[in-house]
Amino acid sequence: MGVRVICLAIGYIFGLFQTSYIIGKMHGIDIRDHGSGNAGTTNMLRTMGTKAGIMTFAGDCLKCVLAVWAVKLIFGGDHKDILPLLELYAAAGVILGHNFPFYLGFRGGKGIAATAGLVLSLHPVMAVCGIITFFSVFFLTHYVSLGSLLVYVGILIELPILGQLGYFGMAQRYLNEMYLVAFLLAAMAFWKHRGNIERLISKTERKTYLFKKNRE
Repeated sequence: MGVRVICLAIGYIFGLFQTSYIIGKMHGIDIRDHGSGNAGTTNMLRTMGTKAGIMTFAGDCLKCVLAVWAVKLIFGGDHKDILPLLELYAAAGVILGHNFPFYLGFRGGKGIAATAGLVLSLHPVMAVCGIITFFSVFFLTHYVSLGSLLVYVGILIELPILGQLGYFGMAQRYLNEMYLVAFLLAAMAFWKHRGNIERLISKTERKTYLFKKNRE
């Protein structure tokens, strides 16, 4: 259990790098006081434009990739039998650090860009499926929240399939633990998006556009 806590802590430290907050402060604002109040990619895109949104997504995605890479570098030799599980704990830590940064009063984002780093890091199939799912939904509906939540649904489907096919090379008890961690992350994502879900149901959710003003 100790190594899992360490990986979670490593991820949390990486997750504390709040890209949107830093970019906002460079422009003299606290992004959490504008728009939706969320310290994430979508609010940056709507508030400060496409360039700031892309930079935020890249930074938040990269911090998860780097955290997973750090865990692989530290524990890849001694814990090869559970390395994918430890990588997932690191990614989970990043998402927790992003969503609940202690130095910002635990007011962060919703962890979707960090989740993109998770799917990019764990397996190429998950990365491809996540990219296709998100952008297909986004360009068809322009609802970031819907695309984000469906990526998590995809994770809950893809992870067990890949695990049971032997792609992670772990014993079943570790695979089960991996599935549980993924389920908890998905549950947190749905909880963080509960307002968005209500607006999607009532058809009042705001649409987002990459290359024109987001006025809706």
